[in-house]
Amino acid sequence: MKTSLEEALFLASPRLSPRATPLLSVLIHGSVIALWFVLFGRAFFLHGVLAWSAGIAYIFYDTALLAFVTVKSFSMLRAVEAPETKGPKVTLGVIVAAYNEANVLPDTLQALLDQTDGPDEIIIADDGSVDSTGVLLAERYRIAPAPDGQISRPSLIYPNLRWLRVVHGGKARALNAAITSVSSDALMTVDADTLLAPDACRAMRRAFAAEPELVAAAGILTPLCGKTTEGWFLQWFQTYEYIRNFVSRYAWMRAESLLLVSGAFACFRREPLLQVGGFDPECLVEDYELIHRLRRFAVDHGRKWTVRVIGSAQAFTDAPSTLASFLRQRRRWFAGFLQTQYWNRDMTGDRRYGKVGWLMMPMKAIDTVQPIYGLTAFALLVAFLFTGNFRTFGPAFALTVGKIAIDLAFHLWSIHLYRRWTRNAMTSSYGMAILAAFAEPFTFQLLRHTGAALGWVQFIRGRRTWGIQHRAGLLGQRRATRPVE
Repeated sequence: MKTSLEEALFLASPRLSPRATPLLSVLIHGSVIALWFVLFGRAFFLHGVLAWSAGIAYIFYDTALLAFVTVKSFSMLRAVEAPETKGPKVTLGVIVAAYNEANVLPDTLQALLDQTDGPDEIIIADDGSVDSTGVLLAERYRIAPAPDGQISRPSLIYPNLRWLRVVHGGKARALNAAITSVSSDALMTVDADTLLAPDACRAMRRAFAAEPELVAAAGILTPLCGKTTEGWFLQWFQTYEYIRNFVSRYAWMRAESLLLVSGAFACFRREPLLQVGGFDPECLVEDYELIHRLRRFAVDHGRKWTVRVIGSAQAFTDAPSTLASFLRQRRRWFAGFLQTQYWNRDMTGDRRYGKVGWLMMPMKAIDTVQPIYGLTAFALLVAFLFTGNFRTFGPAFALTVGKIAIDLAFHLWSIHLYRRWTRNAMTSSYGMAILAAFAEPFTFQLLRHTGAALGWVQFIRGRRTWGIQHRAGLLGQRRATRPVE
């Protein structure tokens, strides 16, 4: 017999209860794919810069996005933290998703225990770990293990800390088990490789107390990579990628269309989370898919739910430190994005869903093929160069240089906004951002697009494996700040 959470998921999920796909959605998704074939084919029949039409389309679309984000993010210059409220205090529970994370779990827990306004509950959602996680929790934190699927009694040392071990079935199932085991008004999800800033919980409490209709909020993440040449390279680019992405999330929030929160550090109001069935275990990016379901449920049931990104809620998170792990991560992210777009295809172009339907979802339809456009543009540029077709290569390269100049301006603008918004100037550098702007189009951007192309392969093949990620950034941070225990 299904549990109530499973029943709610069945009713709210377009994967389990699919809707008819409107003709407009078919036309939008079909046209972005058909357009690629047309623009790519022009390379073999036209001469001059128009032979590089795929690259022109890629530059035009990306530049239009940057212009949109720039306009919508101006208000970030005067963004202020949610005020203190005089009403009842919002209770906060934290669910730490963990699978074989004994090496980094003590750091994550210590950051939670050191919060200036600590959570009422901390639940270790142990997804059937087979490393020393159980020994760590039993001996260091004095938590008596309970049978699988049952939540433990509180730690003898920390009364708000408990352990919930489930049979290994993936992060979403572990989170769902924890959701039904806590009673707090708001639930924060924190990955076991994520270190919260001391006032992160306080910032989330304030946000949810100030806005009763707030159902989901994203915290700000800064990536940490291993202390190797490869790790340094990836951290350099990912740092500025994360900054741009969070500024973009703010812009989409202002446009009432934000769909992306990071499950590594996010917060949800518990009752709406239960109403839509929690996290979907079949999705590779369960946090992203959940926001679509919340948006859909709000429209279907006449709710005024909102989704926010909270600049004062900050954390460090372990990021891929090797090329292989980076490509695995981006492959999974993009395959999960494609899953979610496919399941929610009926929302594309549907004005019932407001700006999410007529603006964000069509844009996401374009994003399904944007990496293919980017790789095609680069491959054609190289082909024009090595075949001596300078009539095409010259103006195409000039457009590329112009795009780099635009990206540079946006990089610097993003850093300026980010520092004003988060009051954090320690994790960014204008000089390094300038270097990244010049190097990224021919290095990191191609890696991102390659990972996305692999995501297409994974989506088509229907594979749901995540791959093993090795934690190097968080361990390196520990070694840099204190002796290894």
